[in-house]
Amino acid sequence: MSNLVPVNFVNAYSSNVFHLSQQKGSRFAMHCRNEMQKGEKDFYDFIGTVSARRRTGRHSDTVYSDTPHGRRACFIDDFDHADLVDKVDKLRMIYDPENEYSIAARNAMGRSMDDVIIEAALGTAYTGKDGTIPVVLPNTQKVVAFDGATTTGVGLNVKTLRAVKKKFNQNEVDTTELFFAYSAEEQDSLLGQTEVTSADYANVKALVQGAVDSFMGFRFIHSERLPRPASNVTYTVTNGVYGAGTGTVTASKGRRCIAWEKTGILFAKAQDIVARIDELPGKNYSVQIFTSMTIGATRMEEVKVVEVVTSEL
Repeated sequence: MSNLVPVNFVNAYSSNVFHLSQQKGSRFAMHCRNEMQKGEKDFYDFIGTVSARRRTGRHSDTVYSDTPHGRRACFIDDFDHADLVDKVDKLRMIYDPENEYSIAARNAMGRSMDDVIIEAALGTAYTGKDGTIPVVLPNTQKVVAFDGATTTGVGLNVKTLRAVKKKFNQNEVDTTELFFAYSAEEQDSLLGQTEVTSADYANVKALVQGAVDSFMGFRFIHSERLPRPASNVTYTVTNGVYGAGTGTVTASKGRRCIAWEKTGILFAKAQDIVARIDELPGKNYSVQIFTSMTIGATRMEEVKVVEVVTSEL
């Protein structure tokens, strides 16, 4: 056979497109109270706690009590993503990238949903008739991971989870739908505990290995989008009380995990994810892949959200 045959060899390329590792879609939106919102700012009202009065005598006058009312304001923002596919580029490609670009854009929108929910859970909510009164998550709704001795911060552990669950119970929060957002470091910390002989360890191991997604009443959701503290966090080493004591978690190692009850965070959509694929005459009929959504979120009740600060390696 001629030695010139290799000139005719062809390069083979796969027609399949693989998306790089990434979070695909939202992991939190379905685990919040979902609402459709019409305006730029909308209000969601609630009724507070009342107490019964012990009657002091027969035929006494009726005593009226004012039932407390409150509301939270939810503000929405617009998100979009656009990219172009040039027709001459498509002629040189073995696959059509339009559908793949749409998938990538939808994944980006889902991650933005989670960012909005995280910000609402940990940030400032707004109340009052006009939605102008700021409400921050109080320190009483924050717990720092603790082991009873370490002063430089520890990872997530069963002792800390018990303290968080206790806080929900003390506030009479319905615990049938509790969720816990944590990163891979916190997951690994749970498995690395020395309680290898405890009944808890078998459950933690099953959780980390993916056999179950629930433990101690929480449904665990993995996310690498949880923020770090803006500054160092002090805590009491014996019980994880936030903002006091001799323990310190440095900001560079800290991770702000979130525990919440489903109705404690409201996620609002004015427009769900919408995708359009259009030819643009002004761009030589290149194809534009455009994706948009309009969403917002707010914390509805402070006692239904607990921030859990951990220390990562």
